[in-house]
Amino acid sequence: APLKYISPLSRPLEMSAKKPVPFLRQVVSVRKKVHRDPRFDDLSGEYKPEIFMKTYSFLDSIKKQEKEMVQKQLKKCQNMEQKEKLQQLLNRMTQQEQAQKKQQKLRERELSLKRQQRELAKQGKKPFFLKKSEKRKLELAEKYAELKRSGKLESFLNKKRKRNAIKDKRRLPSQKL
Repeated sequence: APLKYISPLSRPLEMSAKKPVPFLRQVVSVRKKVHRDPRFDDLSGEYKPEIFMKTYSFLDSIKKQEKEMVQKQLKKCQNMEQKEKLQQLLNRMTQQEQAQKKQQKLRERELSLKRQQRELAKQGKKPFFLKKSEKRKLELAEKYAELKRSGKLESFLNKKRKRNAIKDKRRLPSQKL
């Protein structure tokens, strides 16, 4: 292999081994790389979920296409192992979609509450802020209303009763005969 030419500027400075090293030798300072995490850095700007969702809204259509593609592959697939992997992927995609919708609903609810507060403030009334417990109660009431509309309330309540019964059984002291 031919020798590669290295310019004298980029290679290290050669020092004679016969000459003693000077007491105050010249040291070249190297700039230390500063690693920045964009999540916590002010230079990246402030995170605003509304702006983020608008900016990356095109990803939703891509995700939808990918989901359809996975569904088609799942129908065609004969290999059970491959089919199981595709099913897991499809489940994960649907769960992510549901979580995103849930987050969007929460955000919209918070925005509507803020709007109401602003309207009250404009009318000259004192602003009233809900506690976390009150917000939770409202969410629960909304969830029950949604379940009632879809007709799944009874099955949901049955499952909840079963879960509570199992918890109660665990809490009771074991009865040994």
